[in-house]
Amino acid sequence: VQLQASGGGSVQAGDSLRLSCVASGRDFSMNAMGWFRQAPGKEREFVASISWGGSSTHYATSVEGRSTISRDNRDNAKNMVYLDMFNLKPEDAGVYICGAARSGWVTTSVSGYDYWGQGTQVTVSS
Repeated sequence: VQLQASGGGSVQAGDSLRLSCVASGRDFSMNAMGWFRQAPGKEREFVASISWGGSSTHYATSVEGRSTISRDNRDNAKNMVYLDMFNLKPEDAGVYICGAARSGWVTTSVSGYDYWGQGTQVTVSS
């Protein structure tokens, strides 16, 4: 099983980014997926989650209205999850990590996830 995140980078405040996550090694189409963020010295914090079919989403207050999570389950061998972020702020910086939840429903707690990727770094300059 592997979750591979990509798309991070160094951007200016106000810019946009699309993060991608490829979940492979098993079929994750029935699992909720999520994005978390971890800054140096801080705990992993929830950013966004999407249900198994994509009909339900939930966002952290800090990113709501500036982010969109989506998924593509057409290829069961490689489930894709995306996080589009707009109007980025310096406080959005960190390592963004994708995860596959135990449940098929939107999951906001770290403990609800069984699989994690290695993360992709996002740096936002003011």
